[in-house]
Amino acid sequence: MAFALKASASSAALGHPQRRDAAGAAAVTVPTRSMVRAVAAATSGASIDLAVAMSTPGRFVVRAPRVPSLAHVPVADRPALSVAQTLSKIKEQGKTAFIPYITAGDPDLETTAEALRLLEACGADVIELGMPFSDPYADGPVIQASAARALAGRTTIDAVLSMLKEVTPELSCPVVIFSYLGPIVRRGAAKFMAAVKEAGVKGLIVPDLPYAETCEFRNEAVRNGLELVLLTAPTTPAERTKEIAEASQGFVYLVSVNGVTGPRANVDPRVKDRLKEIKQVTDKAVAVGFGISTPEHVRQIAGWGADAVIIGSAMVKQLGEAASPREGLKKLEEYARSLKDALP
Repeated sequence: MAFALKASASSAALGHPQRRDAAGAAAVTVPTRSMVRAVAAATSGASIDLAVAMSTPGRFVVRAPRVPSLAHVPVADRPALSVAQTLSKIKEQGKTAFIPYITAGDPDLETTAEALRLLEACGADVIELGMPFSDPYADGPVIQASAARALAGRTTIDAVLSMLKEVTPELSCPVVIFSYLGPIVRRGAAKFMAAVKEAGVKGLIVPDLPYAETCEFRNEAVRNGLELVLLTAPTTPAERTKEIAEASQGFVYLVSVNGVTGPRANVDPRVKDRLKEIKQVTDKAVAVGFGISTPEHVRQIAGWGADAVIIGSAMVKQLGEAASPREGLKKLEEYARSLKDALP
């Protein structure tokens, strides 16, 4: 993986030297689709008011159709699928999975909880949740600003996991945590992963995990029933890509650009060839992320054979930069549905 890493205040305090060979290597609940259809039919297309429903649990609160929101009802008891199982099932159906990313705590954790439920209702197959960090050096300005807002709002790891512990039982799609190495090392990998497991999370992405430490981290993840997703980039050597594909769990994360996250005007054409190369050495799902922001990008990448498409910065922008949390949720829903509709 070709991320250029630098020492941060938090990693220095943990005694971690600068690294350059980065890892390529209450509660209201979500309705089933049948319930949503039934309520919509009964109310002539009116939507469910998410904010009011949260203050009056147990009841659907109907508003005018211009407010795109859903109330939450319990998900039926059923075995939770892993990330790999989820993507395999979608792949067998000849479809491309939709994986949105948002930052935990931006603008606040209550809104994050609502956004998780909303994204599933919009068709998210897996949800990637970013743990805010003070030095997110693999991320571009949009996610950096998002993390800063979350930290300014006193978002902590414990608070994020507490929120997830309440929300994940309501979701049928798996949640994957995206976290930099510093917070994990500070707490201790074993304790961090045990807490993440208890919160109902299914997978973990650590973008600055040195490839040499992958084996140790993967073993700890396995002990906690977590899938450790590894990343590869357009410039990753073929032999290293093969090793990453073999070691990665859940899916193989193909970074579409050399550089940080953030919208790009076009998708790098090298992604098409990289997808073919990776699929020659693994049967695991391959997801493409970084720089993807439009329905056209999504259709193009799906057409090239990606098993999943990850949208981060553009998703974060809808929610975190809105005038209010309510407006952010409305924009997030509209944007998420436009991307989901673009997928086969």
